[in-house]
Amino acid sequence: MKTVKDLLSEKGSAVWSISPKAKVFDALKLMSEKQIGALMVMDDKGGVAGIMTERDYARKIILLGKTSKETAVQEIMTPTDKMYYVKPSNTVEECMVLMTGKHVRHLPVCDEGKFAGLVSIGDVVKSIISEKETLINQLSDYIGGKYL
Repeated sequence: MKTVKDLLSEKGSAVWSISPKAKVFDALKLMSEKQIGALMVMDDKGGVAGIMTERDYARKIILLGKTSKETAVQEIMTPTDKMYYVKPSNTVEECMVLMTGKHVRHLPVCDEGKFAGLVSIGDVVKSIISEKETLINQLSDYIGGKYL
């Protein structure tokens, strides 16, 4: 079973972030440029303050009639005390269960209290499909007599 640590080593642990004081518009612009759906929100000391996702924008800006050019990220982000996260030792399957059960698309990875990366639903699905394809190929080879 593949772990979050394995997943991060394959995809890299680089994560885009933004300040809580930045405007939501700037966060959206960065997400668009990098083709990502979430940004970690980091405080002045480099600690995690929260996460801002496309869902935060849709539900807390558009639906509430606010403007992204006037609203600070800290007003709409999901703060750390409400975030779901995983550890590097968690399996990819555990990530899928958590994401599905809690209806989230991004999971920050924390290693001994320190931020270590971000895993998206796309990362998890891609990893699970890859594992299943490998298993199918091995079983096909076995059934076809390749190992005789």
